[in-house]
Amino acid sequence: MPIPHNKFVKINFTLKNASGEILDSSVGNEPFTFISGKNNVIPGLEVAMEGMLIGSKKSVVIEPSHAYGEIDAAAFQIVKKNQFPEGSELNIGDEFVANANDGVKLPFTIKEINGDDVTLDFNHPLAGETLFFEIELLEIRDATPEELAL
Repeated sequence: MPIPHNKFVKINFTLKNASGEILDSSVGNEPFTFISGKNNVIPGLEVAMEGMLIGSKKSVVIEPSHAYGEIDAAAFQIVKKNQFPEGSELNIGDEFVANANDGVKLPFTIKEINGDDVTLDFNHPLAGETLFFEIELLEIRDATPEELAL
C-alpha cells in the first residue's frame, strides 16, 4: 500500500552508486525527513517504501527514470571562457550556479574545456545513474499544519 500523501516520513538511508561508492547517508547524522506526496524525494524512493513497517529495513535499486532522469543532451551548452568572471579558474568537474533572467538558480557542471569553449552540463549530477539505497523506516505520522506549510 502506498504511503498516503501529507505524511511526515523519517528514514535513515545510505545511497550508493553502481560502483558501491557511498554518495550520501544519514547514518550517524540526523535522519532524513520529508512530507509524502510533495515531490521532496525522488519518485522511486517513495514508491520503494510502500508496505514497509516502522523499524523495517530494505535494499532498493532505483533506475534513472524513477530517480533524476536520463541524461538530456539538450541540457548541455557551450559558452566562451570570457562569460565567466575574470580570473576564474575553470576545471572539468567544477560546479557553478547560474542565475536565469527570472531569478531561478541553475546549477551546472563543467564537462569539457576545449580552447576558449567550455561545455556546461545542466543535468542533475546523478542523471543517468542507477541508485542503490539502504533504507530504514523510522517514523510515519500525519504531518502537522506547520510541516505542510513548508
